[in-house]
Amino acid sequence: MSSQRDPELAQELAAAVETRRELGAAYDEELVDSFVEKVNLRIDATVDKRVRRRLAEQQLPVGARGGGPGRAEPRGPGGPLGLAVASLLLAIPLSAIAASHVGLAGLFVAWSGIVGVNACYALSRRGDHE
Repeated sequence: MSSQRDPELAQELAAAVETRRELGAAYDEELVDSFVEKVNLRIDATVDKRVRRRLAEQQLPVGARGGGPGRAEPRGPGGPLGLAVASLLLAIPLSAIAASHVGLAGLFVAWSGIVGVNACYALSRRGDHE
């Protein structure tokens, strides 16, 4: 059996087995049908949840790749403002480390990397709008 057991379903099975002991073999078919129906409902719910999750996952990248003219612009820390803030926050310690260990050349390399990342992002955004 699966390592992910459903305690509610296990209780249902235990109740069906106990009912079978009390009522005898005369109600086997009804008990089995009832339990199978509960299992089917649980499977349907699990499949529905997975399908909804997959659809949501598929729709997310479409919007990020330029899903059409009416797509929403990214907001919050994940968009252009987030990159700008992260770049400035990382620029301070990177500049200090590069300048203290390597000097002006290290400072130039650190800032070249920061500018390069921002330039690549800006170019990719411009490509999305065309």
